[in-house]
Amino acid sequence: MSMQNKAENTMKQALAKQLKNIEKQEKKLFNPKENTFIKTKITPVVDMIQDKIPDKLKLTLDTAFYKGFQLVFKKGNAYIEKTYNKDKIKLEHDLNNYAVEKYKSVRHIKKLDQQSNLSKTINSSIAVVEGGVLGFLGIGLPDIPLFISVILRTVNEITLRYGYSYDTDEEKAYILTLICGAITQGDRQQEWNEKAEALGAQIDSGLVWDIDLDSYIKETSNVLSDALLTAKFIQGIPFVGVIGGVVNHSIISRIGKYAGIKYKKRYLLHKVKEQA
Repeated sequence: MSMQNKAENTMKQALAKQLKNIEKQEKKLFNPKENTFIKTKITPVVDMIQDKIPDKLKLTLDTAFYKGFQLVFKKGNAYIEKTYNKDKIKLEHDLNNYAVEKYKSVRHIKKLDQQSNLSKTINSSIAVVEGGVLGFLGIGLPDIPLFISVILRTVNEITLRYGYSYDTDEEKAYILTLICGAITQGDRQQEWNEKAEALGAQIDSGLVWDIDLDSYIKETSNVLSDALLTAKFIQGIPFVGVIGGVVNHSIISRIGKYAGIKYKKRYLLHKVKEQA
């Protein structure tokens, strides 16, 4: 066996191992351990005021998230991109990806992971500050576009670090699907995960046409408003609203982790195809 064939076989085995690890992470994400702090400190407060939430708040939140996504997608990406160095991130990916192809080693894939994890940590911290400060001041709904911007900043950076673009309607729809998959639970989460798998495969195979981005925005707005209904209500109450920072951190963390898993999986599957 030639040195080149040996290297290629080693790379195939390494990619298979990486994909197996990704599948384990997915299963772990679908069966999370109970957060003791949230259970003992946050849940009792949430339960106490749950019945006091006005019925019309659900519709108000749906609309606020819908308008927020429309605003950020249409006008906000240019501003979001000013908060990170897009060209530098793309260059880092290109260099690591070149090294993966040249040296047939997953060592450089791990560098992609490290950069992705750093982005998630930074943006989760931003969400805590944003949610905590605005909550302390008694501001709830007005910060939704800002919250959406932090979500998209988190996913955008991850997208770039694994060599993908977030500019097309197809990829925006995929990102919205990831958001839904990250913050739902049980059967609904499985359904969104299957949608993400199917859409990602279609995009990478060039088989996606006529994406109705508006319908994805509406669905994601409903899912987010369900997840944050109580959190945003609490965040609108002065002093009690500091809890909003903790909730925001949890949401951003889950979305970032899930997006990292799914984009890495797409990257690895692409590499497997190249090796075939």
